[in-house]
Amino acid sequence: MHSLRLLAAAVLTVAAWGQAPSYSASSIVNVSDYSNGPFAPGSVIAIFGTNLSRSVYTLQASDIQFPYLPTELNYTQVLVNNTPVALFYVSPTQINFMVPCTDAVGQMTIQVVREGLAGPVITLPVVAAAPALFVWGAGLAIATHGDYSLVTAQAPAVAGEIIVLFATGLGKTAPDPGPGEIPMYAAPIVNLGTLQVTLGGKAVDGGLIKYAGVSPQSAGLYQINLEIPAATGSNPAIQVTVAGQSSESGLVLPVQ
Repeated sequence: MHSLRLLAAAVLTVAAWGQAPSYSASSIVNVSDYSNGPFAPGSVIAIFGTNLSRSVYTLQASDIQFPYLPTELNYTQVLVNNTPVALFYVSPTQINFMVPCTDAVGQMTIQVVREGLAGPVITLPVVAAAPALFVWGAGLAIATHGDYSLVTAQAPAVAGEIIVLFATGLGKTAPDPGPGEIPMYAAPIVNLGTLQVTLGGKAVDGGLIKYAGVSPQSAGLYQINLEIPAATGSNPAIQVTVAGQSSESGLVLPVQ
């Protein structure tokens, strides 16, 4: 009886493994805050579904052909507009990948291929920018002090200090990193003139934004170097807007 149960389990496993990747438009989200789009060139995206990969696999240093990330992990690929793109993580239920910075605004198709089995083709809009701040804890925006330590309730930012905010989806930069490239240089966003940061509902003076662009040595990651205004209240809500698109509302930046 025991051997029969093992055989049945093996048969079910093989049957499931022969199924194609399954996912939908609603299960494709920004990896920073898990919002359902929109998406922009340079965005890092998560796909949730089933049968996406044979097992859990996280990007290893040995997978990188410097300075380019791999386009296949654990026999799984993601095609954006029919071209394999950079991968960070794969598992049977989740894949994290990057939309090339060079992609055009309009529409993109997304498809997962696992060992020759192709999932559905999903068509999604691509906009000039789709800012999404990275989040940790209970709705706190991820930011660091000048010494790279995390801005927290116990170690808040203070007026006059320059902090670094981290985001995805700020759009094209000058220059644009190549598809899957790990940029080793600073490159400001091209829509810098439309960038607005609000703290507690008040727009920060543009002169206090010291830099907004790719985060050197990190593919798909953007940073905003921001000087905290003198009149900022405690723990303000923070929001970033670029090219008419805003990040999720309700996030908080610890400020004292």
